[in-house]
Amino acid sequence: MADDLYIGLISGTSADGIDAALVRCGDRLKVLHARTLPYPPELRCRLLAAAHAETLAVDEFGLLDAAVGEAFAEAARSLLCEAGVEAGSVRAIGSHGQTIRHRPWLDPPFTLQLGDPSRIAEISGITTIADFRRADVAAGGQGAPLAPGLHADVLADASEARAVLNLGGIANLTLLVPGEPVRGFDTGPANCLLDGWAERHLGTACDEGGCFAASGLVDAELLARLLADDYFLRPPPKSTGREHFNSEWLAERLDPTGPLSAADVQSTLLEFSVRSIVDALRIQAPATQRLIACGGGVHNPELMRRLARTLEVAMPAACVLESSAAHGLDPDFVEAALFAWLAWRHETGLPGNLVEVTGARGPRVLGARYPGHMR
Repeated sequence: MADDLYIGLISGTSADGIDAALVRCGDRLKVLHARTLPYPPELRCRLLAAAHAETLAVDEFGLLDAAVGEAFAEAARSLLCEAGVEAGSVRAIGSHGQTIRHRPWLDPPFTLQLGDPSRIAEISGITTIADFRRADVAAGGQGAPLAPGLHADVLADASEARAVLNLGGIANLTLLVPGEPVRGFDTGPANCLLDGWAERHLGTACDEGGCFAASGLVDAELLARLLADDYFLRPPPKSTGREHFNSEWLAERLDPTGPLSAADVQSTLLEFSVRSIVDALRIQAPATQRLIACGGGVHNPELMRRLARTLEVAMPAACVLESSAAHGLDPDFVEAALFAWLAWRHETGLPGNLVEVTGARGPRVLGARYPGHMR
């Protein structure tokens, strides 16, 4: 199949901005240019409020859908301007949108992303593929994670048992064991609780460098209460999000009779992320020799230090921890590259889900197509 240029767009559970990547897809995937376009602060506040709200007014839903679509279109245009590439050279945009609900365990299950794809196609002039998750959910799957297909395509090695760890708001693992089907699932929180606690107590979007967590102590009792959540007992396939792991969930587990310092809570939350990840890897793929990390958490040295230390103690055999940068993939833009790759799969008629990962009844071509019109 011939190589083509695609754009991938996504905003993750932290809703801090839109990751955009210009990707050459085909026999060998290559990210040519990438950038992050922050959301306007007011829009981010509205998105976070919508993600936490029990109900959402129809007008607010429609306005947010339109605003996110416009922001995504601007991210694509800005990316092309920086890269010096004409819109007419891009075959399609793959847009994940902004998740505000992911409920694969309800009856009926559903997943919901904002970001009007018709608006993206109209403003950019580029055909847009969007709504990637719902076809898998309709086929009985979790609709997530979708990254394992790309991870297998570009990071698997026939001579080594590997796992890929995405450290976004939620952490997910892809298990790449030679001779076995690719598996993957969400392990639980990576950054979402850490970011929320830092914003509450530091007034910053994240715990820069993990310094806040490093200044505190892990509280064993709080850690045990966090790890006792039923989600960690469920076998894969499974996925989760802010709908479950959020500030209200945390508040229910903090001990009002023995308040901890804010730094101790942050340290415990970081340990919680690390322990839930390593426990999942140890149980599901104990022979893993290499753990390849990507996502924003890679830039948190305290998180990476504790992750390496816990792997050394908990895994039955040596497991090397390294960034996806060691394999030619910028850790900040692996997920943006994923949605470019999924758009390429859609355009070439190839399925985008892995049934062993999501639990769907069968492979499905993911996404819906919205034609662009060059002006």
